[in-house]
Amino acid sequence: MIVVGIETSCDETAIGILEFKQKRIKILANLIHSQVKIHQKYGGVYPFLAKREHKRNLPILFEKSLKILKHKKIDLIAVTKGPGLEPCLWEGINFAKEISKKLKIPVLGVNHLEAHILINFLGKRKIKNLLPALCLVISGGHTVLFLMEKIGKYSLLGQTRDDAVGECYDKIGRLFSFSYPAGPKIGEFLKNYKPKSKFEVKFPRPMINQKNYDFSFSGLKTAIFYDYKKQPDEIKKSKDYAYFVLKEMKNAVSDVLISKTFRAKKEFLVKSILVGGGVAADDFLQKRFEKEAKRQKIKIFFPEKKYCTDNGVMVSLNGYFNFVLKKKFEKEIFANPDLTI
Repeated sequence: MIVVGIETSCDETAIGILEFKQKRIKILANLIHSQVKIHQKYGGVYPFLAKREHKRNLPILFEKSLKILKHKKIDLIAVTKGPGLEPCLWEGINFAKEISKKLKIPVLGVNHLEAHILINFLGKRKIKNLLPALCLVISGGHTVLFLMEKIGKYSLLGQTRDDAVGECYDKIGRLFSFSYPAGPKIGEFLKNYKPKSKFEVKFPRPMINQKNYDFSFSGLKTAIFYDYKKQPDEIKKSKDYAYFVLKEMKNAVSDVLISKTFRAKKEFLVKSILVGGGVAADDFLQKRFEKEAKRQKIKIFFPEKKYCTDNGVMVSLNGYFNFVLKKKFEKEIFANPDLTI
């Protein structure tokens, strides 16, 4: 069975192709056209520019996909239906419908959040041994914690009430002249820069002691902004100051995520923790999570870094699971920008 996955929820135009044969998964293609350079001057994604780029790039990527397939038959098309930016979602959905009609191939809509988690199962045969699992999606647009009893059966535990983790990184990164997306650039800076002087900074861990599983990072962002604002110009321009502020920001975020995730782990008695989304690629955060998972003796999984950010492979895999479990297709697929788990 060959499944084509189409992803256009934000600023990545992506097509992934997977072949499922005798319980083995072969990755035939992972094609991505990034729009980062287009949106950098805006400090974030400009939805209608992103829509325009998706419209331009989807036919190009699909033609490349057909060349890779070399006349192999496509059995299923999977496309992201939400959550995401509505104009962008519709570009992918309408393109998938056109292909479906033209080539007479069934099409399924998939949940972007679910796809970010299920990509952890790529290449893993004994999925049942990992379930029930606690799932954390952390990206530029999402911070969501949910329980997976089995594939397709989820319970939402908590989500951000305001800014997502990646959004917080982008906004604070801008203070220190890190262009969008700031997260990876901040990570490289902290890894490579050696400060010559020390700054004592301490920021809040929002909602860390509340007995729920929701998140909030706007207060952290505001605290950093006011600390920056009160500094003299020479300090604001100091790389040493930037280093300690950004390191403390990452510690604050990690403390909150780890505290809430592992408290949920104790309450729901899960067998594993699955993390996904663009921020899941962060080495600093991965090391802190893995250290805590080792201490609490539980398995934790992160996707390969190339599958943490938005991609078509995760959509293809999600579509396959949906097909196998449901064995039915939606009569109509609609974009749902606020879709949850």
